[in-house]
Amino acid sequence: MAVTPSNMLPLGSVAPDFTLLDTVSGKELSLAELKSDKGTVILFICNHCPYVKAVIKEIVSDCKELEKEGVRSVAIMSNDTINYPDDSFDKMIEFSNDNNFNFPYLIDETQSIAKKYDAVCTPDFFGYNNNLELQYRGRIRELKNLEPVQDGESDLLKAMKMIAKSGQGPKDQLPSMGCNIKWFKN
Repeated sequence: MAVTPSNMLPLGSVAPDFTLLDTVSGKELSLAELKSDKGTVILFICNHCPYVKAVIKEIVSDCKELEKEGVRSVAIMSNDTINYPDDSFDKMIEFSNDNNFNFPYLIDETQSIAKKYDAVCTPDFFGYNNNLELQYRGRIRELKNLEPVQDGESDLLKAMKMIAKSGQGPKDQLPSMGCNIKWFKN
């Protein structure tokens, strides 16, 4: 398990478009259908990563809170499901049900969307304003030994509330850390 920090893409980068299959509804969903006029969080997660498991309850809680602010959330799973069967589509359905996802959980079978977003770890968070301009590319919160260092609102929640109100994220942002995305071997 190699700890990988997220890439800190330039703020203002426009969200790449996508259409992917959703485990929750069983339908293909596009970014255009999922975006919100207050803000959109796109998170790259998977089922088996200990970093995701450590924060999944907070992710779901934050996404529910952000929904009240008019911010939509969508999770994307881009791992190689052949060599990592715990991330299969059926296991994604289980994971979303077990954790009461209130947001779509999409599968990126070709890994092309992760590459377009320059996602490199799980979890990896991308917070966009109403124009789908990147305003946050940081962590959910600081962890030590897979445990939160402090209580209170997460960095992600605070940033996305700010984006919903002003269209801009915080100036200071710290990268997310997690397992590397499991890329297909060539």
